[in-house]
Amino acid sequence: MEKKLVYTGKTKDVFALENGNFLLKFKDDCTGKDGVFDPGENAVGLTIDGVGDVNLRMSIYFFEKINAAGIRTHYVSADLENTTMEVLPAKVFGKGLEVICRYKAVGSFYRRYSDYCTEGQDLPAYVETTFKNDEKGDPLVTKDGLVDLGVMTGKQYDDLKAMTQAITKIVADDLKEKGLDMYDIKFEFGYDPEGNVMLIDEIASGNMRVYKDGVYVDPMTLNKLFFA
Repeated sequence: MEKKLVYTGKTKDVFALENGNFLLKFKDDCTGKDGVFDPGENAVGLTIDGVGDVNLRMSIYFFEKINAAGIRTHYVSADLENTTMEVLPAKVFGKGLEVICRYKAVGSFYRRYSDYCTEGQDLPAYVETTFKNDEKGDPLVTKDGLVDLGVMTGKQYDDLKAMTQAITKIVADDLKEKGLDMYDIKFEFGYDPEGNVMLIDEIASGNMRVYKDGVYVDPMTLNKLFFA
């Protein structure tokens, strides 16, 4: 099938396919700084041989589980030999929206709200949304902000929140079976031509904060533990 490059990303390239779908090509480039892997960085800092393959494998594993649970995603199929994933077309909300689900008060949540919580305290699948904007530090935005700014409808937000909590539970329960505790996870959502919300992008170790026996597990170690 003919494919046409439409976007070159930091960790994935995007191609348009003849059938109207898109092809994501996973790369071994990782975000980081000074040769050290950091999923929070906004620039490619290093190349780790095989990381594209393992990110695709984890994405396939969870997308298939989520699809089977009846939750809408953009995932169609994957080709491990070529490190590619075929996905449905989807529009992003605004110029890109990140959705974080938190089970524990850590990271930026704790830094913001430390007057009101202790580090690591339990949170009830707390959902927060941020605009993707490196220059502005990915600003937080509320449901009212998203609706009033015309980024999405109230129903789309409610669907997005419910889907986020359901997907997070699927991932966290799976990790729990492997003796791993997920503290938070980051997703991206888009919508189809009818306006239905769907999970897009990837579900990879670099998008989640995971601990084992109270000790943080870095993404590369998590990949090894996950597929052990």
